[in-house]
Amino acid sequence: MTDSQQTTLVLGGTGRTGSLVARKLIERGLNARTASRHGADVLFDWDDPTTHARALDGVDRVYLVTPVMRVKYARPVSDFLDLAAGAGVRHVTYLSAYGSDQAPPEVDIRAVELDLARRGAFTHSILRPAWVMQNFSDEHTPVIEGAITVPTGGGAEAFVDAADIAAVAVETLVDPDAHAGAQYAPTGPQSLTVGEVADIIADVTGGPVTHNDIDPDAWIGGAIAAGLVPADYAVMLRWLTGTIISGNGSRPNDDIEKVTGRPPVTFQDFARRNAAAWTL
Repeated sequence: MTDSQQTTLVLGGTGRTGSLVARKLIERGLNARTASRHGADVLFDWDDPTTHARALDGVDRVYLVTPVMRVKYARPVSDFLDLAAGAGVRHVTYLSAYGSDQAPPEVDIRAVELDLARRGAFTHSILRPAWVMQNFSDEHTPVIEGAITVPTGGGAEAFVDAADIAAVAVETLVDPDAHAGAQYAPTGPQSLTVGEVADIIADVTGGPVTHNDIDPDAWIGGAIAAGLVPADYAVMLRWLTGTIISGNGSRPNDDIEKVTGRPPVTFQDFARRNAAAWTL
C-alpha cells in the first residue's frame, strides 16, 4: 500500500492483544487509534452502530476483534465491514481462534472469516491463535487456592503469549500487501498439558499448584450459574475445551518465527515474567 495515511483502527484496543498491537504500531511509525467501550481513543460499541462510522473516520486498516462472550455476531460485524469498505479501509486483520474452520455452526467465528474472503474492497489476514498463556494469569482460568480448574481430559495445547499474537498482527498491518490473504495460527513452542502448566507455575512461585481436571458439564454449568458467561456461550466453552479433551488441541508451528523473525515465548519465560500474578 502506498497510502500515506497509514492509520489503524484497533478494536478491543484496551484488551490483551489490542493494547499491544496499538503500542507496537506506534513504535513502528504508524498511527493507531484504539477503540473500545471504555478507556480507548474512541468509543466503540458493537451494540451501538452510531459509534462505528466515527471510529472508522480517516483509517485505512483495521485490527478486527469481534464481540466477546457471544456466539452470534456475524450480522453486526458484516455491517461494520460494509462501513469500513465505504470509508476507504484497505486491509483488515481478523483475530479468530485456533481451529475456527471446525467451529460449531452456532458460533460465528467462521462466518466472519468467510465474509472477509468474499470481499474485494480490501485485503485481509486471519490470525487463529492457540489458547493464550494470559488465561492463567487473569480471570479466565486463574490459580485459586492452589488449583487451576478447567476440563481438558489430560490433553495438551501449544499455549501462546498474547505478545506474540500481537507481534504477528502488527506485521500484517505494517505491510498488508505482504500478508494479503494470509492465515496464521500463532502457537507457543511447546505442547503442554494444564498439569504441566501447573508444575511450571509451581516452580516459579515456590508453592504447590495442581490441575483440577473437572467434568466439563460441571465446569460450564458453574460458570453460567455464577454469571461469568451467558447461557448461550456454553457452546463456545464446550468447543474450546472439547478440542483439547479430544486430543485435537493446537500443536507448535513456526508461524510466529516465520512472520516476526523470532521464536515464540516459552511458558517458562512467560511464568517468570508474570510470577507476581500468582504470588500477590
